[in-house]
Parts: sequence; structure tokens; C-alpha cells
Amino acid sequence: MKKIIYAVVALCLTYSASRAQKVIQIKNTGDEHRLEVVSVPFAKFSKHFGVDTVFTIKDKVSGTTYTHQLEKLGLPDVQNVLVQVQIAPKSSLDLVVSPEKAPSVNSKAYARYVPERFDDFAWENDVVAFRMYGKALEGRKDDAQGVDYWAKRTTDLVINAWYKHGDYHKDHGQGLDYYSVGQTLGAGDIALFFKDKVHYTKHYRQYQVLDNGPLRTTFKLTFEPQDFDGKTVSLTKTISLDAGQHFNKVVVHLENKQAKVTPVVIGLAKRKEVNPAFDFDQKERTLAYWEPDIDGAGRTGTAVVLPHSKVQLLPNVPEQFLIKTTVKNGKPLVYYNGAAWNKAGKITTADKWEDYVEEYAERIKKPLKVTLK
Repeated sequence: MKKIIYAVVALCLTYSASRAQKVIQIKNTGDEHRLEVVSVPFAKFSKHFGVDTVFTIKDKVSGTTYTHQLEKLGLPDVQNVLVQVQIAPKSSLDLVVSPEKAPSVNSKAYARYVPERFDDFAWENDVVAFRMYGKALEGRKDDAQGVDYWAKRTTDLVINAWYKHGDYHKDHGQGLDYYSVGQTLGAGDIALFFKDKVHYTKHYRQYQVLDNGPLRTTFKLTFEPQDFDGKTVSLTKTISLDAGQHFNKVVVHLENKQAKVTPVVIGLAKRKEVNPAFDFDQKERTLAYWEPDIDGAGRTGTAVVLPHSKVQLLPNVPEQFLIKTTVKNGKPLVYYNGAAWNKAGKITTADKWEDYVEEYAERIKKPLKVTLK
């Protein structure tokens, strides 16, 4: 009997040792410190580590537990495992997986429909917050067009609390909404562009939350077909925001019934000033703008990055900066829009904002390398 017990124990130890040798290896080949959410296909992950949806991820050396998320992308089954990591330049990180229930964590990313405020759709992470306007706002005097940005200086999620008390245009210690969108594309929205004119769509008509934290929120906004310049155009925007990031990823699917290619513009609201602090990099396909101080509320930086598109900066548009590009039917346009607030304390000058935007564009081109070993 003892021999059988010893054999079983030995087998278990061998199995555990074998499992312990398997790792998620993450490499940063760049020169910058990275704080990012990485993704591993769930099917490969599950097969490699022999686990289902209950597991814990830890640092192989220190034993530190890493927060993870099961990403479904709006589907019934898990599609990816998301992990937020911090990794130094020119270094690697080995993570191990054990079949234990992970500890509960507070969400760092969140999105929701806001019917109590004219059909807003709002989303945030532990760094930034945004909203898009809904159907109920159309036709009102306070109607606006583009992406709104909420300046926050807290890692807490604020959307629910701010909408509840309604006094978010004043700073009560966490930040405020002082960003003005008006009849512009705000902090990086997209519009159609026919005959040298910006054509705004109606506000979104349907929404679907695909994932909602703790590390990434992803949602889809659907816009009804509209006729512009003799062309019937419909589109969807799928927007995702990761914990710790200043930028959203925006995936636009557009269908034009009368043409295969549709001209569009992506824009940033421009304030009334003689010499605006902006930087357009044709090669890197980035546009960054550092706003002036608005009534003592602070200074906001906004930016867009179009890593895969041919772009052109349109000159002499007084109310907003516009980057022109095109969208093909059946081929999504992927771009990134983001913002920062100087009073949050991290990015406090125009130079720092431009550097951050350049670094972010570089990260898109050179993602962290994730390998199962």
C-alpha cells in the first residue's frame, strides 16, 4: 500500500513540476518601460496549461499575482485571456498558471449606456473617461457631435458617481468635465467628408457592451444608414479601452452602397488661440494638440494615431484639426484617440504629451512579444 501511495505522490510531483515549467513569456524589446494589457488566445492557453476558466496567474520568480480577464468579445465562449503587466526595457517576464480561483479585484475599466442623460454612452478606465452623445440629445440647443473627454485625477471609476450627483462640471477633487465638443469631432471622432465638407452622422442608435472589465472594456455603437451627397452610408464603431492607457482603440466598419471607397476625416477640437500647440507627424501618422488653459480648469492634451492609413492634414479649418483618410467597404479602419489632463500630474506639458503620443505610436508598431513555453 505504501508503494502505491509513494508512486501516486511521485506522479503528482512530476506533474506539478512539468506544469510549473510551462510559462507565459513576455518580452519587451524596446527602450521604454511598458504598462500594458497583453492577450493570449484562450484555446491555446487552456490546452497549454491544462486549465479551464478557473486559474491564477503569478510571476514565476516573485510569486506576485497578476490580474487577468476572460475576454469574450460579445460571444458566448471565452476568446482570449488578458493580463496587465509592467515590464522594464530590454527585459522579459515569465508568468506561471495554477488551477486555483483568482482573488477578486476592483475593475479598472467600465462602460455603460446612460439613459438618464439623453442617451449618453460613457466609458472610462483608471486614467481617463469619455462619452458619446445619443439620440435623445439631437435637436436640443446643447447638442454636440464628437467624443467628449472627462478630466480625472483619480484611479477610481467615476462615471456612476458623477452622473448621479450631476455636478461634474465643477472639480470636487477627482476632476471634472470642462472639455467643450460643440459642433466638432471633439477628442478624435470620425465623420464623412464629401465635396470638401464635413458631414456629421446622426448619433448612435444601438449599443452593445462586448466586455466590461476588469482590464478592458469594449463596446459597439451602431449608426443608422444615412444619405450623404447621393450616397447611402452606414457604419459601426467598436471601441475598446484598456486599464492604465490614455488611448482608445477604435475600429470603424463602413458600408457605402454607391462607392467602394469613402473619404472621411478624424478630428480634434481646436480652441481660439493665435499659435496652437500642435504637432502633426506625417511619417508616424500622429496628430497631437495641447490646449490652452480654460478658465483655470487646466490644460488638456488630445491626440489621434492612424498607424495603417495614408493621411493628410487639412489646412485652415478654424474650429478643429482634421486628418483626411479613406475607408474601404469590407475593410475596417483602425485608429486610436486619446487625451490627458495636466492636473492629473502625469503629463503636464505640450512636450511631454507629444513624447507620450510618439511613444504610444511606437508601441503599436512594436507590441510586446507573448509566447507560451
